[in-house]
Amino acid sequence: MAVQKVKEKLNQVKTSVKKERTLAEFNRLFWKFFGGFAAFIVLLFLFASWGLLGHMPSFEQLENPESNLATEIISSDGVVIGTFAIENRTPVKYKDLPPHLVKTLLATEDERFYEHSGIDGRGTLRAVTSLGTAGGASTLTQQLAKMLFHGEGSRNPVLRGIQKIKEWIIAVRLERQYTKNEIIAMYFNEYDFGYYAVGIRSAAKTYFNKEPKDLSLDESAILVGMFKNSSLYNPIRNPEGVKNRRDVVLGQMEKAKVITASQRAQLKALPIKLDFHLQTHKDGTATYFREYLRDFMKKWAQENKKPDGSDYDIYRDGLKIYVTIDSRMQTYAEEAVDAHLKNLQEEFDSQEKDNKNAPFRNLSDAETDKLMSRARKNSERWRHMKEDLGKSEDEITASFNRKAKMTVFSWKGERDTVMTPNDSIRYYKSFLQTGVMSMDPATGDVKAWVGGINYKHFQYDHVAQGARQVGSTFKPFVYATAIEQLGLSPCDSILDSPHTIPVGRHHVTATWTPSNSNGEYRGMVTLKKALALSINTVSAKLIDRTGPEAVVEMTHKLGVHSEIPAQPSIALGAVEITVEDMVAAYGTFANEGVYVKPQVIARIEDKNGVVLYKPARETHDVLSKDVAYAVIKLLEGVTESGSGARLRTQGGGNGYNRVTGYPYVFTNPIAGKTGTTQNQSDGWFMGMVPNLVTGVWVGNEDRAAHFKGITYGQGATAALPIWAMYMKKCYGDDELQVSREPFKRPSGLAIKVDCYERAKEVDTTDTEGGETVTPETQEQDTEEFKF
Repeated sequence: MAVQKVKEKLNQVKTSVKKERTLAEFNRLFWKFFGGFAAFIVLLFLFASWGLLGHMPSFEQLENPESNLATEIISSDGVVIGTFAIENRTPVKYKDLPPHLVKTLLATEDERFYEHSGIDGRGTLRAVTSLGTAGGASTLTQQLAKMLFHGEGSRNPVLRGIQKIKEWIIAVRLERQYTKNEIIAMYFNEYDFGYYAVGIRSAAKTYFNKEPKDLSLDESAILVGMFKNSSLYNPIRNPEGVKNRRDVVLGQMEKAKVITASQRAQLKALPIKLDFHLQTHKDGTATYFREYLRDFMKKWAQENKKPDGSDYDIYRDGLKIYVTIDSRMQTYAEEAVDAHLKNLQEEFDSQEKDNKNAPFRNLSDAETDKLMSRARKNSERWRHMKEDLGKSEDEITASFNRKAKMTVFSWKGERDTVMTPNDSIRYYKSFLQTGVMSMDPATGDVKAWVGGINYKHFQYDHVAQGARQVGSTFKPFVYATAIEQLGLSPCDSILDSPHTIPVGRHHVTATWTPSNSNGEYRGMVTLKKALALSINTVSAKLIDRTGPEAVVEMTHKLGVHSEIPAQPSIALGAVEITVEDMVAAYGTFANEGVYVKPQVIARIEDKNGVVLYKPARETHDVLSKDVAYAVIKLLEGVTESGSGARLRTQGGGNGYNRVTGYPYVFTNPIAGKTGTTQNQSDGWFMGMVPNLVTGVWVGNEDRAAHFKGITYGQGATAALPIWAMYMKKCYGDDELQVSREPFKRPSGLAIKVDCYERAKEVDTTDTEGGETVTPETQEQDTEEFKF
């Protein structure tokens, strides 16, 4: 018995020893495994930190993380009117973020943001123990690290684990490199909110047409909610999902005491309300101007290098282009164009209903075929089929007769339709186009630039690209030359009678006898009256006296760059000039005879605010102050009693239903000139007040498309209303300080401009023409010059 007990005791001891040995072995193995695992993790972090597991950002890259910063176009009144960008990203500083937006972000994405150093231990432990069901563990800084240096995570769990480690390391480094507030600003600036909106500023502008500082609590909750998944929670594609997500964010805001329970209830009751503006280069304000500026910037970037010799990238370098455009005046000009041309287009379309060759008039079949062929070959469809698909010309031409689905422009918005490409060419050529430019004559600063009716569908810029015949708006250049060279004044009289310039005189190859537009002759008229009524014979007589070469020289000095033939017919406006050049030339008259080159850029800065470019103003003297003022007084006569008088009247008349916005009832001094070319293909109005010169052209893309009569095609109907409505809007905005004052009268003015006073009798002999001009005292108390 005793032996048995001893044996049992020994077995128990052996078993206990064995258990102890097993436990010790287990402990030894556990600690070996734990130590090895810990060493492996440490090595993994070290390897990742050293870049052995893939690229890690250097100190310099952390200091300047690569991001495609949009170049901003900033108006003279401080409004961002557009960007040049691969990603539509415009950074904001922390101080520009409203406090409630920041608090909403932290309440939703990282409530302990100010307590950790890049990695949230509590959040990580919670995520591990709950296997992610209680929420993720990524801090705001980790998410920023992912956005800056990784993008979308890998679906491979091993690779994703390595990425997670790298994100932790980068997050810690970011926390050492930047302040908490800087990290928040970077986070807001990096996120892609969809619809080309990268960063909070672009998102606020795209979805709510606001700056971030102006976002409401509700709008802030919507945008912060999009951080979870901007594709899924997008207010355009999924408004119901966005509302649910917003309500979740509002709950987090209440929990973090950003809002009260009652505020949460009120905000939850609100519908999703957007003011959506897609931010692309084909949409928004000043689209034609922005495209003009893009071309300028491309050339500028080629000619101006960075300090290291590399090229500036206007799509990535975050430049700031401060332009002279005033966003308010630009908006007023675009609104005036839209209102008038939408109205006038109805009249044009009505007149075209019975035109079998619409929109072309007085065009033979052969001429029409040639015009259409040229349009086909200039189309993107032709280029694509020829260059990309390798089709023959016959195949391409045949395709233009096959109906196809397409989205086309209309004044009521884009519409889907089915038509042949040939029909679409005619359809688009039927639209009245315009070019409008407004400039401060003293500085040359361009304040508004409208190159057409819709950049997305009509990309030809009628301000700088399109030179069109200017008609009677050219006549002031002739009068200016005559006043300067012949010593005439606005009050001098001239005989309105038939006038012939024979073959050989002034390089004329065929006898030229111009007639007045109404076929009538008025006898003796003052120069002021002659210009007001746009009398052709008077302009012909004046250019006959001065010679066309002198007029050409004067026109070029005034700022016109077009080639102008030295022919007498230019006196009636048979010259093609851009709106930009016409505004510059008229601006010389308003600026006391000094030409100032139109300027659109005030300065260019880099992303840090360093000025890279500031253009010098280009000016030169053209006329004396007296002559310039005399021309101004001539042009005032146009709006007092001539074709521009409808700016002041209230009576209306035939066709006034298409004089949009009439009556205008301006009472301040206005210098202006209408212009209408042959067959009403072009309608012009040039209008000036002392500190603003504006030019307006209206017409179809092709001169063969035009109104059938002068009532609606003349400049006084086609173009003048745009100027009038634009100016009414400008005058309604007191901040713009557009002048209502008279033009400045030169001291000691030596030219007679007040025609109610008796003029001195002056003998002038036309030595070139061989005629003697004899002044006589008229009933108007003016000088008479018989030609």
